[in-house]
Amino acid sequence: MGGWTDYAKQVEQAGADAIECNIYAIPSNPDVVAAEIERDYIEIVKAVKSAVKIPVAVKLSPFFTNMANVAKRLDEAGANALVLFNRFYQPDIDLDELEVQPNVLLSTPQALRLPLTWIGILYGRIRANLAATSGVHGPEDVIKLLMVGADVTMLCSTLLRNGINHLQFIEEGVVRWMERHEYDSVQQMKGSMSQLRCPDPSAFERAQYMKAVKGVQHVMVTNREAWRILTGD
Repeated sequence: MGGWTDYAKQVEQAGADAIECNIYAIPSNPDVVAAEIERDYIEIVKAVKSAVKIPVAVKLSPFFTNMANVAKRLDEAGANALVLFNRFYQPDIDLDELEVQPNVLLSTPQALRLPLTWIGILYGRIRANLAATSGVHGPEDVIKLLMVGADVTMLCSTLLRNGINHLQFIEEGVVRWMERHEYDSVQQMKGSMSQLRCPDPSAFERAQYMKAVKGVQHVMVTNREAWRILTGD
């Protein structure tokens, strides 16, 4: 743990207001059990928290057997915030050179669904703040994440694509939406669509899979019917 605590102290001494522990690791040893991996995360957080006085956030991957339990244990270990989620940069293969090479892909708005799901589930169940990252590209994305309970929304890919002025576009879009829907503050909307407050809590879980599939089937049937009317078949 020396590396984690040494760097954490240096960052604090340099004047940082908070630290994000980006625990970026891909377990590839088939003999290492899940409990051991989770224990490492907890021990890292405890060590860093004991070494500094400033708040400590933990950036996580979603690949845990029980994400809710890991979040709860990190909260109990003293994490001030959870950043959901880390994006592993998966390699590609160069077919000309026959080499495995890194291939950085910017996020798309579709990546929003994973942090949206888990922030909506965790909101109100842990004390740590919840920060959303991945898939935040426009004002609608920010609004959705705030409504499921996010304290912070983070973005990067959209700024690389659209420039730093895109921040103003997003902020103005959020303000316009709030005015149109008569929200006086972000706090008023925060968590209003979380699992705790949702009329149908199971909508956050896989139990809704069949309903979603039936919705797709309905769209396909409707499109076929429209095509039949247009073509006279």
